[in-house]
Amino acid sequence: MSSLNRLLYFNCVVETGSISQASRIFDVQPSSISRQLAVLEQELGVRLLNKTTRNMGLTEAGQKYYEYSQRIVSEFDEAKKAVNDLQEKPKGKLKISMTVGFGESIILPLIPKFMTLYPDIELKLELTERVVDLVEENIDVAIRSGRLVDSTMIAKRLAFNNFFLCASPQYLASKGTPKSPEDLLAHQCIRYSYSRWQDWYLMADKKIKLTINNTISVNSVNGQKQLVLNGGGLTLMPLWAAKKELADGSLIHVMSDYTFSPYEEISSTYAIYLKREMISAKTRVFLDFLVENIVENTVE
Repeated sequence: MSSLNRLLYFNCVVETGSISQASRIFDVQPSSISRQLAVLEQELGVRLLNKTTRNMGLTEAGQKYYEYSQRIVSEFDEAKKAVNDLQEKPKGKLKISMTVGFGESIILPLIPKFMTLYPDIELKLELTERVVDLVEENIDVAIRSGRLVDSTMIAKRLAFNNFFLCASPQYLASKGTPKSPEDLLAHQCIRYSYSRWQDWYLMADKKIKLTINNTISVNSVNGQKQLVLNGGGLTLMPLWAAKKELADGSLIHVMSDYTFSPYEEISSTYAIYLKREMISAKTRVFLDFLVENIVENTVE
C-alpha cells in the first residue's frame, strides 16, 4: 500500500466523517481503511484522529497533517492532469538533434510550417555530426544517416540518400566531362570530410573504392555545394541536398549511368527515437509531420 493511498484514505475519512463511507467510495472493506489509518499514525508516531462510537474528529496534529495532505493530493491530481494534457494535446519542450546537412537542407525549412500547426510545442534544435545519447542528453528525436545499431531505439526512414556525382556547367566546360570512374583521377574532387562520407565507392556487382586525386575537403554539405556551384570541381552529394540546383541546371549530374556512394552500401536518413510503450503526443506529431512532408520533398 503506497503512502499516497493512505493520504487518500485519510482525506476521505476526514471529509466524510466516516470510515464506512470512505470504504464505499474506494470499494474496500472498512477494516482495510482502519488498518491503513493505523499504519499512517504509526509511521508519523502521532494520533491523527479521535474516534468514538458516535463521531470522529481530528486531533491538533491531525488538523495540521490534513492541511498538508490536501495540498499533496491536489498537486498529485494536477500532475496527472498535466501529463494527460500532454498526451492529448501536443505541447511542451521537444528536443531534436539532427545532422547539419540534412537539418539545414530539409528540416529547418519545414519548421515554420510545423510551428504554425503546433504552436504549443517549444522546439530546441541542435545541428551536429557527433553521435548523441538520447537518454543522457534528453533528446526526443535524433535524425541520422546510416544503420540503427541500438535495439532499444526505433528508426523511421525519412529519405533515401541517393548520392550522385555532380559539377557546375562552368567547371565541365573548362575541364571536360568525365565519362568513366577512371577519368576522375584527372579532375578536382571535393570530399565531405565527415568520416563516414569521405570515401567514394562505385556501387556495382562488386563494390569498388575509387581513387581520387587533387581533392578539396570540407566539413559541411552546404560547403560542398557552394564549392561545386562555383566551379570548385566534382563532388558526391545526396539528392536531397541539391535537388533544386539539379532541376534548374546550376548543377549537372555526371556519369548518371553509374551509382556512387560514400558508403559500401546504399544508405538512408532516419528519425531515431527511444523504444517506449507510450510515445508522447509532441514526438508523435513531429514524426508524422516529417514523414508526410519530407517524402514529397526528397523523391525524384
